[in-house]
Amino acid sequence: MPTGLLAAALSYALWGLFPLYFHQVADVPALEIVLHRSVWSLAFVVLLLAVMRRWAWVADVVRQPRTLAVFGASAVLLSTNWLVYVWAVNNGRVMEASLGYFINPLVNVALGVVFLHERLRTAQRWALAVAALGVGWLTWTAGVPPWIALALAFSFGLYGLLRKTAPLGALEGLALETALLAPLAVPALAWFSLHGGALQGASAGTWAWLLFAGPLTAVPLLLFAFGARRVTMATLGLLQYLAPTIQFGLAVWVFHEPLRHERLLGFVLIWIALAMYSAESLWRLRRAAAPAAA
Repeated sequence: MPTGLLAAALSYALWGLFPLYFHQVADVPALEIVLHRSVWSLAFVVLLLAVMRRWAWVADVVRQPRTLAVFGASAVLLSTNWLVYVWAVNNGRVMEASLGYFINPLVNVALGVVFLHERLRTAQRWALAVAALGVGWLTWTAGVPPWIALALAFSFGLYGLLRKTAPLGALEGLALETALLAPLAVPALAWFSLHGGALQGASAGTWAWLLFAGPLTAVPLLLFAFGARRVTMATLGLLQYLAPTIQFGLAVWVFHEPLRHERLLGFVLIWIALAMYSAESLWRLRRAAAPAAA
């Protein structure tokens, strides 16, 4: 298997397996987990940057207020996404979290229309319509919108929109985002530790799991950055469904979350929309590649 494909697939597989990790720290409130994830991710990426001696970008960034503002906004979106996701996993809502990442590619299309003035092709319009029907069905059967899925899809979609034009790579970008969060995350974590937080009297095992959040956050991003440069966008577009598929499987077969027939119909509509979107994208790429091959 080509190394790029293997790295990209492994990154999505690790993201899909995240619920297993968060179940190990389920006794820690979601906000504290996110604070630990931010602080230890910063420590880990700073260590990597030191080993790799990649500091030249720092001097340029600190002289660019617009870049700092963009990464400040992306840091807020990323931490929001983390908080919603961790809360969902630790409250038995892994299935709805997986729905958010199934919806995310279609949200990206909609955000491209709104913010980048991209034009929708016919198949994309139909895919968005079927996805909207699926979300509407889930809302009607549950009595409330699937807010976890929508919050995850839109926070990560907006995050991707900001990072699309950002000048930094995955490692440097994560370092800057977590550094911008540090003035809030470090004091907040210290306050929780001194005022009855979940870690007072916590076992060494719990501490070890929380420290592991640093490499667990950074390694999939690095694998993705490595793989994304070596495979086609069409391949990445298909691989991105690996993470929510694994999450969905964990929800059903490991965490035994209920899957009623009416809820399954909503998921099926989303999957049909994704199939329409992916098939149209692959068709266009093959059509574009045909003259070059000739």
